[in-house]
Amino acid sequence: MPSKVTIQDIADALGLSRNTVSKAINNTGTLADATRERILLKAQEMGYKQFSYLRLNEDGPLKLQWKEPATQNRKIAVIFAGLLGASHFATSMLDRFQSDLSALGFSVALYRIMPEELDACRLPNALNLGSTAGIMCIEVFNAAYCRMLSSLNIPLLFVDSPVNIFEGSFDADVLLMDNQVRMYEFMQEMKRRGKTKISYIGDIHHCRSFYERYSAVRQCAAILGFEDPCSLTGRVENIRTYESYIEEALDMSALPEVFICANDFVALELLHVLKKKQLSVPEDVWICGFDDAPESRIVTPRLTSIHIHTQSMGRIAVELLYSRILSPDINYRTVYAETHLVYRESTGD
Repeated sequence: MPSKVTIQDIADALGLSRNTVSKAINNTGTLADATRERILLKAQEMGYKQFSYLRLNEDGPLKLQWKEPATQNRKIAVIFAGLLGASHFATSMLDRFQSDLSALGFSVALYRIMPEELDACRLPNALNLGSTAGIMCIEVFNAAYCRMLSSLNIPLLFVDSPVNIFEGSFDADVLLMDNQVRMYEFMQEMKRRGKTKISYIGDIHHCRSFYERYSAVRQCAAILGFEDPCSLTGRVENIRTYESYIEEALDMSALPEVFICANDFVALELLHVLKKKQLSVPEDVWICGFDDAPESRIVTPRLTSIHIHTQSMGRIAVELLYSRILSPDINYRTVYAETHLVYRESTGD
């Protein structure tokens, strides 16, 4: 065997194509988890040193021989624009993110961007790029600010992103929750139950996830033969102003059979407005949220919602950012983390 192991050597040893092995080594394309792990373990066994991908299982990282990052910096900066309260999905995600990075010898520092820093496209004052190996942004939805970060030539990961689908991508990896598959599953179930009048509520300009959820509702309606959804998608300055926005919209339109909300906080605002109008859930209308926030399980009626696997997102975030640190030149990736539906009283369950 040659002194330097190649991807072709690994492919020959496993009876696989070179392309399949390359996907596993470089974390590109789609492979079954079992196939990917078999390739990575064989690569370790044969002494292949140029891994650009870290595969984590539920019990911790696989014991592979990784090359050291070119940088000696061991700090990861996490930048966020809003408040990360206990109910925010990113709080649980950060627990796993920090734990896994700590096992790799990295520290994590949190930086909240102030409004004046966002407007000026300026980094937080305390953030020193010279000692930073990579940056993860959580819900930073200012497109100009994201372009500024993309120009810094530092490994960069966005957890959710601005609505820039038609304006070209940023030079960064993007991690999102699956905003479409469960939407189709939910609407298919609504059709089975005889509900065909659907309305979406959420500012589609707010972030990519809100836009994708709205887009999924429209596409699913067309595929499944629903009436054209009458959606409330205008701009909302702050999530807490949804109440007056919903009140105005409901006064102008007929009540649908089912509301699909951009997230659970929008759903809670809707529930409050409906109660003020003496409308009952689920007797008069059904509601589905998104995120499965803790509040969705304690409100009356409890909310049907789409659950985000935050621990899984934390692990995927580590994989994306660490592989980018190891191999800065690999193609930029957009990864969707799996979600699942949770039916509760707001849809008569």
